[in-house]
Formats: sequence, C-alpha cells, structure tokens
Amino acid sequence: MKKVLYVDCCVRRENSRTAVIAKHFLDKLDKNKYDIEELCLMDEPMEYFKDGFFEQRERLLADKKFDHPRFRYAWQFKNADKIVIAAPFWDLSFPALLKVYIENLCVEGITFDCNAENGCFGVCNADKLVYITSRGGNYNNNPMEMGARYIEAMCGFFGIEKFKCIAADGIDMVEDPTPIINEAIKEAEKEAAEL
Repeated sequence: MKKVLYVDCCVRRENSRTAVIAKHFLDKLDKNKYDIEELCLMDEPMEYFKDGFFEQRERLLADKKFDHPRFRYAWQFKNADKIVIAAPFWDLSFPALLKVYIENLCVEGITFDCNAENGCFGVCNADKLVYITSRGGNYNNNPMEMGARYIEAMCGFFGIEKFKCIAADGIDMVEDPTPIINEAIKEAEKEAAEL
C-alpha cells in the first residue's frame, strides 16, 4: 500500500474553504491503494530556526545524527509516496507556519543531498505533490502569486517530479463563491481518482 502524506496548514480549521476542498480530495482517494497519514501543522510544536534551536540542528547535522527526533518531519516527508499540502493563500503566498515546516524538511542527507558534480539534488520518494489552496482574489497565472510557485520550486529541490495545484481562485470577488469552490472540488476529486 502506498503512503499519502497530507499536510494540513488550514489555519481556520473547519472554517477553511481550502480544508473543504482538501477533504473532498482525501475522501475520493482509493483506500485500498493508499494509506493516508495526516499531519496538522496547527497541532505540531513547530519552531523556526533561531538561537539554541538552530545551534542544536547544526550540531546534529555535523555529527550526522539523522535519527534525532527533530528530523521526524523530514523523514516522514522523504518516505511518503505521494504528498498533499493544503494551505490558504495569505499575503501573496501561504501562512508562515508552512514555511517553518518546509524549513524543518530541508535536511541534507534526508530530503536532499549535494555533491560537486550535481550540486544539490532531491532524494525524496514521492513522485507527485498536490497543492490545494483557495484565494480571495484572482491570482491564477499572476506573477504576484508566490504560494504555488514556491511549493512547485521546492518539489524540484526535493526531487519530486510532478506538481499539481488545485486553486479556488477569486472567491472573495463574488457574492456567492459556491460555484468556484464546487469547481475546485470537482477538480480535486478528479485528481484524487487519477492519483
């Protein structure tokens, strides 16, 4: 059975329109084919790199102690066969909590490696990452949209070949966003059925 890692960064939780779309995606996944492992970032003791937390990381990496518990997110991400990230569009990208998570994923020797011949290259198992988001404005194909673009770039860094963004775009620009959300749900269900 393949493992799907679902990373939930829907800060509004059950009131999140992004979470609604993601739930439809997860519900449509073939449970005989995929084992879903959920990681709710709001419930995790996330820390950004500073002071002693950063220094501890540097010591552990220098000593090649990759089995330390603080690298659990990196190992979980590396070992997943498929990855789904759900995060709303905030301040032209996504909540800072997701960036802190990604910072904790970037561990040379776990999610990527480097050498003189190739530079840095990803070594994650996943062949596809699906990014689910909702945006108040119309940011599809807009250069100011930095959320999906950043996640897609990180896919390349981690060695994940396929990237798909499912976005409910412009939901705060209309009186009733239901049709836009329903269209994103349809796309999510189709993507999940073909995953």
